[in-house]
Order: sequence, then structure tokens, then C-alpha cells
Amino acid sequence: MEPDAAPEFPDAAGPPDALDYLAIEGAIGAGTTTLAQMLSTHWTTDLVLEQFEDNPFLERFYQDRDRWAFQTQLAFLASRFRQQKALAERDLFRDLVVSDYTFDKDRIFARQTLSGDELQLYESLFRLMEPTVPTPDLVVYLQSSPERLMTNIAERDRPYERDMDPDYIAGLHAAYNQYFRQYDRTPLLIVNAAEIDFVDNRSDFYALTRQITAPLTPGTRHVTL
Repeated sequence: MEPDAAPEFPDAAGPPDALDYLAIEGAIGAGTTTLAQMLSTHWTTDLVLEQFEDNPFLERFYQDRDRWAFQTQLAFLASRFRQQKALAERDLFRDLVVSDYTFDKDRIFARQTLSGDELQLYESLFRLMEPTVPTPDLVVYLQSSPERLMTNIAERDRPYERDMDPDYIAGLHAAYNQYFRQYDRTPLLIVNAAEIDFVDNRSDFYALTRQITAPLTPGTRHVTL
């Protein structure tokens, strides 16, 4: 699909002066990496992407979730913690950083895949790490639908995701919605990613950048385009 012609109203908002650390969140297939890359390119910012392909257990997890959930989750926890610690040690006040995940993401997934003693051990490790990682100035939550998530997953066609369980995605979608209904750690911007097209519709992307760069206020805002 070709991008729409440039809109008649002003272009996307420029780099947000009030933000040093912007995080994009959403379930598998929501478009977090795509949006983070687009924003980073448009604003010429530093970009932090989750290193999911480095997880040696991920493919095995999708083949047998019960068998490989704990190993997969610990590998993700260690990787995400290393990235977040590196962020905490850099000068966040020098350049804007855009990331395609928050550290909290790890716990959302863990609570979907772990139980019993494994979940208790995971929670103990997470609570030790959490206070030392940086907090975003703003979180953008791409809220989608299970159907749209499954469509996006199929279109990107990663080999290990080809047999993705719709029930797993539906459960993850519900967990994300529940988490962000109660979220109050930072200002939160909720985007209905099932209704807008920030990839191929330039006006949607431009409007979204203006929502992101609006003055920060406590609580939750919903994108209205």
C-alpha cells in the first residue's frame, strides 16, 4: 500500500523538548518496534530495541510453552535488565531515547507464562532489579485487538511465530489491557492501534506525533485523531 499524499495541515511535531525517554508498549504484533523506529528516524533520536532474537529459548518456547517458559523468561529478564542498566548509566538528558518496550513488559509476560514456585522466584528477581532501571517520561500503549495482532503476526511471518496460538495472544491482549487500566507510574498515552494506520497513512502518523509532544500531564490520555 502506498503512503497517503502529504496532508494539507502542518507536518508532524518536532522532537519533544520535554521528553528524555519515550517508551512504546503493546502486545506481540501491536507495532511497537515499527512505531519506535519511525519516531526515531523522524526525530533523529537514539533508539533502543528489544533483543528478542538473541533469546536462545524463544523458538523452543513457542513449540512447548510449558517446558520452556521459565528459561525463556529468565533469558528475557537478563537481557532487558542489561539494556535498561545501560540506559540508566548514560546521559538521558543529552539526547531523546525512544524504546520499543518498558521493563514492566517482562512481568506482564511472566505472569502469563509462569506459575507456582517459578513465578515466585521470578518475582523476587524482578523486584530486586526494578528499582535500578530508568523510568520513561511517557509511555505510549498501542492497544489493539486479538484479531489485528494475529493478522500482523502472520504478515511479518517470523518462522517461530507461524503456529502462534490465538488463545495465547488473546490472553496476552487481556493482560496488557488489565495492566494499563491500573497503570499510574508515568503519564500514559493510549493509542487505538486497530483503528489508526500510522505506517501507511501519513496524516495519522503526524497527528500521533503531535499527541506525543503535547504537554505532559499526570494520568492517562487517549489519542483522538
